[in-house]
Amino acid sequence: MTSLRDYQTAALDAVSAYWEHGGGNPLVEMATGTGKSVVIGTLARELIARFPDLRILSLVHVRELVQQNARALLSVWPQAPIGINSASLGRRDSHSQILFASIQSVFRRPALLGPRDLILIDEAHLVPLSGEGMYLKLLDGLRAMVPDLRVAGFTATPYRLGDGSLEGGLFDRIVYRYGIAEGIADGFLSPLVSKGTHARIDTSSVARRGGEFAPGALEAAADDDALTAAAVEEILDLGADRRSWLLFCCGVDHAHHVADAMRRRGIRCETITGQTHPGERERILRAFKSGELRAVSNANVLTTGFDHPGLDLIAMLRPTLSTSLYVQMLGRGTRTAPGKTDCLVLDFAGNVRTHGPVDAVEPPRNGKAGAEPGQALAKECPSCMTMIALAARECPTCGHEYPPPADKPKHEARADTAPVLSGAKPAETWVRVDHVGYARHEKAGSPPSLRVTYQCGLLQHREWWCFEHGGYAQEKAHFLWKQHARGQSGIPRDTMEAMRRTNELRRPTEIMVRKAGKYFEVAKRRFDPPDARALPLLESRETQAA
Repeated sequence: MTSLRDYQTAALDAVSAYWEHGGGNPLVEMATGTGKSVVIGTLARELIARFPDLRILSLVHVRELVQQNARALLSVWPQAPIGINSASLGRRDSHSQILFASIQSVFRRPALLGPRDLILIDEAHLVPLSGEGMYLKLLDGLRAMVPDLRVAGFTATPYRLGDGSLEGGLFDRIVYRYGIAEGIADGFLSPLVSKGTHARIDTSSVARRGGEFAPGALEAAADDDALTAAAVEEILDLGADRRSWLLFCCGVDHAHHVADAMRRRGIRCETITGQTHPGERERILRAFKSGELRAVSNANVLTTGFDHPGLDLIAMLRPTLSTSLYVQMLGRGTRTAPGKTDCLVLDFAGNVRTHGPVDAVEPPRNGKAGAEPGQALAKECPSCMTMIALAARECPTCGHEYPPPADKPKHEARADTAPVLSGAKPAETWVRVDHVGYARHEKAGSPPSLRVTYQCGLLQHREWWCFEHGGYAQEKAHFLWKQHARGQSGIPRDTMEAMRRTNELRRPTEIMVRKAGKYFEVAKRRFDPPDARALPLLESRETQAA
């Protein structure tokens, strides 16, 4: 059975806490490659353990994610009552208690799915804030059967081009964040390194439509034989020691022409577009992942739902003003794999310069969730062509020194201080613990839990140990008890027993608190000296009353 990482546990706790406090539709932001599918599967398992009649629908937009999310649930719950509804997978289940579906296969006939109490949406940035898209049409139909259904969204990019932040639309607010910076710092994601290139796509005269480059005009600017040949030469040179190359292109013809240029230089490369037959697509991706193919070019199809941990070079030959698309493209290279130290980003499109560090991007405050042509949020070292921070006075790769600025600018954009990765540390801090208090916590409709309060100077940080809730919440309570306990005296059966035995627990001398949305969570703890005793605080008023 799959064991959860700390941040996955924290995401589940944040969603549960939001609902327990009366919240509606939460949104979870987790970087590509950090296991959203495992969180979705575990959430479904825990909820059905508590509410056996709950009916859940899990929605995605591509067949690969339908399979991936279903497998993730089975990894944490092998006997899960699941079904699949996806035309491209040849499955049309509709009555399963937990149904994994592609939105294209189910949005026209919601009544066939029966009443659904909870909708889980992966890649939630594809849900529009308003209008009559597939997701909103399906949800309207499902609400006709269950007016108070809940929706939870999961995405690496909580914003849409033209709309800005997803908060305030279908989703109320982001309840938990775990980004690329945190994933890299914790060792769960691979670093990205970027190099500037000589060959560059000129977008200065490319028309825009809806805040993005017009597709036809963009492909016309990029699909130039001389430019393609020059870019391929640079990929061969800079990527000589890289094993697996993914090439993002501007259109179908462009993707084929890039692959042709690769093959002329002796590189085994094939192309995937929206026109590629599903069987052929699967064959190409199997060959790519096995190493039979060194490179794959694609046009607008491998930005989401594609998982190849061994990918160690991304070539962006597709300029974009969409912050979400930029982050999604680079997210393909952040998974870890044996022998992989990082993923090289070759940016022929000027995307790094335009959008700035991928781990620190934010939707523009104008609400468009896109960049403006010509803006610069990174610079290229003139000696080694590494993309570095605008404010850097020295290149970290070759040591090239820049002269100090004549005048300090009045204002600096946050993203201007970083290259493809900002280098910023996660928003987490170790704080000294002065006291630890334990109280029985009760909430109508839920079993009681043990509320643990860490007094850190004038601040308090809390967590809830749920011995009686079942599922993962109970497993976490058992883990935390063992971590804090002085000996091997066994796990309390319920909250009442835990309250009687709090004298068996050690007091952490320090805890790491990590920002999770608007709140802080206890992520880690240190015990030194080992015999430190917990000093209880006054119990809460509701506990005293009980």
